[in-house]
Amino acid sequence: MMTILDGKALAQTIRTKIKDRITALASKPGLAILLVGEDPASHIYVNLKQKACEEVGIHFEKHLYAQDVSEEELISKIQELNSNPDIHGILVQIPLPNQNADHVIEAIDPVKDVDGFHPRNLEALREGKPSLAPAVALGILKLIDKALDGKNRAGLHTTIVSSDFFADPLQILLREQQISSDVVRPTNPSFQQKIAEADILIIALGRPNLIHGSMIKTGAILIDVGTTKVHGRLVGDIERATVEPVAGALSPVPGGVGPMTVAMLLLNVLNAYGKQKP
Repeated sequence: MMTILDGKALAQTIRTKIKDRITALASKPGLAILLVGEDPASHIYVNLKQKACEEVGIHFEKHLYAQDVSEEELISKIQELNSNPDIHGILVQIPLPNQNADHVIEAIDPVKDVDGFHPRNLEALREGKPSLAPAVALGILKLIDKALDGKNRAGLHTTIVSSDFFADPLQILLREQQISSDVVRPTNPSFQQKIAEADILIIALGRPNLIHGSMIKTGAILIDVGTTKVHGRLVGDIERATVEPVAGALSPVPGGVGPMTVAMLLLNVLNAYGKQKP
């Protein structure tokens, strides 16, 4: 029987531990988020992060900007937050409407880059040095750990269906766990073969129900990162009804990767605070 990887329950356990740790601190960790434009999904995500911060005791600041704000203005605010001792984490909600996200993110002090996308943090991750890793990748690794439940990882292979930007830190973290991986896209001639061979499948495309039961390996662990609203409800990239008789485990949409990403963001803020406080 397929196991449902309840990211919401696991995230709540992590959040409770974070709250207990923050309660014992002499001061509060602080997170600032820059939110540009009116994208409804981005506003929902930021509101969820704000609620989570308030729940565990993290000071939260939200800085709102019109969609045509200049990169210079965003970078100026980031530089101000870099020097603010009460802010230990800075996050730019992506995607940005028109601005170059790489330029804006590079302005963040790497020690405050709690989203883990600063080039210096990604480079440190590649080199096996201590760094802040992307919260979504950390959340996915926690779900995989839950699915494996202590089982031997030797020889396991992961297929990641996503952009290179998304897959890069994931591959590094998987390699640290002795799990091999490759990245494939639907246009690749070997797409079907790679899906069928995967012990672990991670997909983040935003293409509803792309993966169905006849495509996957029996007992595969499926991590669904795709979220698309269809007829008023969120749908993942994996067709749950058809994979249930075949898969070993599935992270559902909603309630899987999303809550775990927020929980790991909170943990990154707490860790960043620890590195910045004397």
